[in-house]
Amino acid sequence: MAWDSVPWFTEGGAEHSSEVARLLAYAAFGGAQGIVGPNDLAVRALASPAAQVQVRPGACAIINRAISSQYQAYAGRLPSSDTVNIAATGASARSDLVIARVENPYSYGETWPNPSDPTIGPYIFTRVISNVPKTTTDIRQIRPVDSAITLARIDIPANTSSITQAMIKDLRDMVSPRRHRVLYTAFPGSLSTLAYSDNKWHNWPGAASWDIDIPAWATRAKVVMTFAGLRMTRSNVYARMQTKWGSTLLGQDTYIDDDSGNGTRRSTIVLADNYALPSVLRGTTQTLSVQTYMYKSETGDVSVDSGSSIVADVEFVESPDEEEV
Repeated sequence: MAWDSVPWFTEGGAEHSSEVARLLAYAAFGGAQGIVGPNDLAVRALASPAAQVQVRPGACAIINRAISSQYQAYAGRLPSSDTVNIAATGASARSDLVIARVENPYSYGETWPNPSDPTIGPYIFTRVISNVPKTTTDIRQIRPVDSAITLARIDIPANTSSITQAMIKDLRDMVSPRRHRVLYTAFPGSLSTLAYSDNKWHNWPGAASWDIDIPAWATRAKVVMTFAGLRMTRSNVYARMQTKWGSTLLGQDTYIDDDSGNGTRRSTIVLADNYALPSVLRGTTQTLSVQTYMYKSETGDVSVDSGSSIVADVEFVESPDEEEV
């Protein structure tokens, strides 16, 4: 089979094919599809819930899935919000999928109707695919040959005509999310002990504290905090630990439950969290630290010393932003 005879870009008035132009878009998007920015094309209920939802402005990449269209993608843009109707349910609940779809009748093998004006189309639409299985997370599960991306699924209770935000499950993917990962370490130079005490949280150990610049683009932070050589003494220990950003964003509790008696022993404790970063923290410097809660029900102490190592594995991630803007 011969080459497409005009590569991008050739001078002299050469005519470039749409296939080669879509190849350029495919390469620019790295062969992926999805939204371009984390706030793009979010599906939101109306301020006064009604039988409609709104798709917020944004941009996207959509793989061309027409026959013989390998290595081709569309670049789409929604400059202002788009509102689409959602049919009311009857006696049974229903799930609808909200998608962005390219309907190009000129691409080989496609059967979409021709637009009234070929110059301006339109060729891309917000579409609602009604009555899909409630487990559906991708348009390709039910329409694998559509050139489309999935934005959201709406799970509508029976006898409902107004859509609320609680019914909308965000299913957007980003075409090229940014990531940034750094390891932070601390090695306590001397003994620091938190004695069994008062059923309250304490900012301990102090060595587990780092001032970290949060990227302005980061919507999530994945944190794995490891305490190697955590020392326990005097009696059984029952405690819990959690990570925190600043003074308000708290992670999940990890429990320390040691019934080894009164000997000195060491253990490895791991805390893990996947934080949604609110917009007020993005682009700021925040302190990542740890706090520990000691229960009165046991009388052992915990400590770190020169035989302890503390490691914070922090990865910032750009992902579809579910925060209301």
